[in-house]
Amino acid sequence: MNPVEKGHKRVNGIKMYYEIYGSGKPLVLIHGGGGSILFDYKEVISRLENKFQLIGIDLQNHGMSEHRSIPETFEQDAKDVAELLKEINIEKASFWGFSNGGNTVMQIAHLFPEMVEKLIVASAFYKRNGMMDGFFESMMNATLDSMPEPLKINFLNLNPDFSALENMFDKDSKRMQTFEDWSKDILKSIKASTLFISGDKDVMKPEHVVEMWRLVKNSQLMILPATHGSYMMVDSGGNVDEILIDFTVSVVEKFLNN
Repeated sequence: MNPVEKGHKRVNGIKMYYEIYGSGKPLVLIHGGGGSILFDYKEVISRLENKFQLIGIDLQNHGMSEHRSIPETFEQDAKDVAELLKEINIEKASFWGFSNGGNTVMQIAHLFPEMVEKLIVASAFYKRNGMMDGFFESMMNATLDSMPEPLKINFLNLNPDFSALENMFDKDSKRMQTFEDWSKDILKSIKASTLFISGDKDVMKPEHVVEMWRLVKNSQLMILPATHGSYMMVDSGGNVDEILIDFTVSVVEKFLNN
């Protein structure tokens, strides 16, 4: 896997990092909280780089993008992604967002509908009660020590500045702690064809993903026997379920090509 292009663009006051793999119809890959392009999408890129133009972006405070002192919001991330795509001359694309990245791509579809061809929303939520019981209570007590070790190692490999890791963790935690339910109108406003994906043992309840699917008119739903993201990436134990990931990617490919 070698990017055909990579680098930084100045976007809304910070330098943002991106990588492009392959060629064809553009598919923008948006990572989750604490993640980065390859941490979340390595398995996906290895399977799709010969079929699409894959554009991975490190969001503010993450990976090799610069940091901000202002609070993180999904709306700000959406604006950053839209601006970066303009900088690299991408007018319209499909978007795949995982976890918090799923929230970000829903905001992109809401705020910049003209930019969105199709949408893949993987393991995301729009209301606090959609998360597993106890999720937000545990977020209130989150410390850097509670951050999964693989995420820490990945961050420091990309950005060996411990204070940047602390900043990212602080901003991600605060975003969750202060999250306020979205209006149903945000989901109802999504006109792009959308595929919702989640695991049956995910951090959001399957019922919540069904609720989101019902709100987005032109949408499909896939709930897999999986934990958070294990249907598309390395799981929390460092294992890769090749068969499950192959299946997810084949469904996504069919969805994008239909």
